[in-house]
Order: sequence, then C-alpha cells, then structure tokens
Amino acid sequence: MELAAATLSNGYVRLEPFEERRRAGLTQAAAADLSIFRHMPFPVAARGYGAWFDWLRGEQAEGRLIPFAVHAPDGRIVGQSCYLTIRPEHAGVEIGGTWYCREAQGTAINPAAKLLLIGHAFACGAERVEFKTDALNAQSRAALSKLGVTFEGVFRRQMRRPDGSMRDNAYFSVIPDEWPGLRARIEARLAAMA
Repeated sequence: MELAAATLSNGYVRLEPFEERRRAGLTQAAAADLSIFRHMPFPVAARGYGAWFDWLRGEQAEGRLIPFAVHAPDGRIVGQSCYLTIRPEHAGVEIGGTWYCREAQGTAINPAAKLLLIGHAFACGAERVEFKTDALNAQSRAALSKLGVTFEGVFRRQMRRPDGSMRDNAYFSVIPDEWPGLRARIEARLAAMA
C-alpha cells in the first residue's frame, strides 16, 4: 500500500490535506462548540484546537498520519478527518480523528467524506480500512453503522482518555471484497439526500 495525501472531492464535500493556511478555518469551526470533542482522546476543550492542530501537523510531517480539512460545497471548513495508524507493510489504515461542526452533522458531509477516504485508501492498495470510536460515543457508532461498515467488536480498556479514565474502543472495518457493495450503498444514500 502506498497511501498518498491528495485533494479529494465530489459534489458534496472537498477534503484537502492539512497546511498551515487551514489553521484559522479549522480553529474557527472547532471553537463554535467544544462539546463536540468530548469523546476525543486529545484534550481539545482544555488545550484548544490549536494545540491539536500542531500535534497533527507534527505527525503529518513524520508520515504517521494524513489529516484533511473538510470543506462544505460552499467552501467553508466544517471539520476534519484523518488517515491514522497507517500500516503499509500490512496494507491497513484507520480513518479517524473525525469531527464536524454541529451544522454539518446529519448532512451528506460525513458519508460523502467517508466515500472519498475509503475509495482513495483502496485505490492506494489498502486491504483493510478500519474505524475506532469510544464505545461510549453513541453518535459515532450510529453513524458508522448507518454508513454500512462491519462492526467487529469492542476492545476493552484500550486507551486512556484525557481525564485519565480508561476507554473501550468499538471497531468497524471494510475490506476490498465489501467495497463495491458499500460504495453503491453510500452513493445511493447520497443521491437520496440530494
């Protein structure tokens, strides 16, 4: 797998790899409602979005992740999503670090962004695309189930939350044999939302 950063777009969303010039738009979108970060492993509410942006940019520079600014059709930045846990030797990648401002939630933004990210990963040779979320994050789990990826189970006490408590992670995935059917399902969902 040779996963590369690229600008990805369709009629619903545009994803652009992080650059310093995206900081202000991301910070503004994030600052509108810090409660959207309550399940994130990075303490955004306590340290500010700028600290997370800096950490993501550092990881990006080291090739450990590929963060994207998510733009609505009108060009406004409405959130972010990332390729994480990139494992070229095993042809696997996680899509995560995703958040959207409240006005973008429940719209075509998330399924359209996931369509692009999953498709790009498979085009780059991925054999497994996975998602993990705090097992307590009912909204994220529902969105992943609605997307149609396969629920694999819960890894107990897998990570520490910013408050020091232990976090169970719910895992979902999609593999190449499932991708054509999943892609058609997401495309049909987006068409129905148009």
